[in-house]
Amino acid sequence: MDYKQIQIDNFFRYLAVPSQSNAKAQSLPSTQGQYDLALLLKKELEDLGLSDIVLEDNAILSGKLKGNTNKKSIGFCAHLDTVDVGLSEVIKPQILKFEGKALHLNKEKNIFCDPKEHPELLKYLDEDIIFSDGTSVLGADNKAAIATIMTLLVYLVNEKCDHGDVYVCFVPDEEIGLRGSKALDLKYFNPDFAFTIDCCELGEFVFETFNAGSAFIEIEGVSAHPMSAKGVLLNPTLIGLDLANCFDRLQTPENTQDDEGYIWVQEFHSNQIKASMLLNIRDHNKEKYEKKKAYIREVVDFIQKRYEKAKISLRLEDTYSNLKDSINEKNKIALDILKQAFKECQIEPKIFPMRGGTDGSALALKGLFTPNFFTGAHNFHSAFEFLPLKSFYKSFEVTKTIALLA
Repeated sequence: MDYKQIQIDNFFRYLAVPSQSNAKAQSLPSTQGQYDLALLLKKELEDLGLSDIVLEDNAILSGKLKGNTNKKSIGFCAHLDTVDVGLSEVIKPQILKFEGKALHLNKEKNIFCDPKEHPELLKYLDEDIIFSDGTSVLGADNKAAIATIMTLLVYLVNEKCDHGDVYVCFVPDEEIGLRGSKALDLKYFNPDFAFTIDCCELGEFVFETFNAGSAFIEIEGVSAHPMSAKGVLLNPTLIGLDLANCFDRLQTPENTQDDEGYIWVQEFHSNQIKASMLLNIRDHNKEKYEKKKAYIREVVDFIQKRYEKAKISLRLEDTYSNLKDSINEKNKIALDILKQAFKECQIEPKIFPMRGGTDGSALALKGLFTPNFFTGAHNFHSAFEFLPLKSFYKSFEVTKTIALLA
């Protein structure tokens, strides 16, 4: 069978189901499209003969391909949602050959992907690459992973290879705080260890993520008519600005890299009586992460003392923890197998501390160590996200090799 074509066909089929998540929704899943995609995948799992297939009301889908040996059980997890960054939820994929010049993604809107602006393209001269039409993300994050996992199942069923139990799980709302993986019940997804396929370019290999949290700040001022406001009016907008100015401008996402953490004022909404702020807190080092949270508390206390008549509240929430902190003697075999799979596929691993988190970050808190490797794509969360076909298939080859090695 032509597994390269099966992988591409899978990817395009899943892209045809719009499944952006919605951070403002309180439901799980946050959008109907994610449940629609889960229904499609459930039917495909049934057709492949998987057992223990469970689709919950929250769109978490799990199943198991029974093994034919006593090898260790493994799992693969991917997320159903694509990110909402203000682009179209409708994805129109296309395969273009990069010949060294700017690629015309959309003739109607005159959208180009130019190697002058995206020099990462130069690695893929004369290669076929999947793009969107420039009006949306491509959605390789994470539908490329779903396509790869489903292609693996087709391969194992058709080729009748020796393998242990292979668990699969597809979860909603990763892009809005790992909501799906946090809600996942491991009684349905219980391998010895698991993997996510949620890195970018060929060779990326991650087992270290941020510790992540959020600070929710509410400020209530005192309103007054401007003609009689002297000594009375207390402007919550200016209080919020004073609070934001207490943070180091060099410790923000746009000024940090590698293993440097940050505090990001992500949202700020205000009117004449109230203001609300959302801060994102990130650091790979647990101690530094806790110090950042402590500093936010100090800042809020300081601003409250400055503006005694204001009412300022703070709520801190931990979102996920560093995947690396969950490694132990029992589960580090997952890393050994992943490294061996890279070696057998002749891929040089690019190991780095990920400036983000994955569903594996949430699963690790439940006791399931879940390292992460590449989809093959570039420019996640961008209209210029792209996926070279050779890299895409290499992701499948690593996935297949993991299943055969475990």
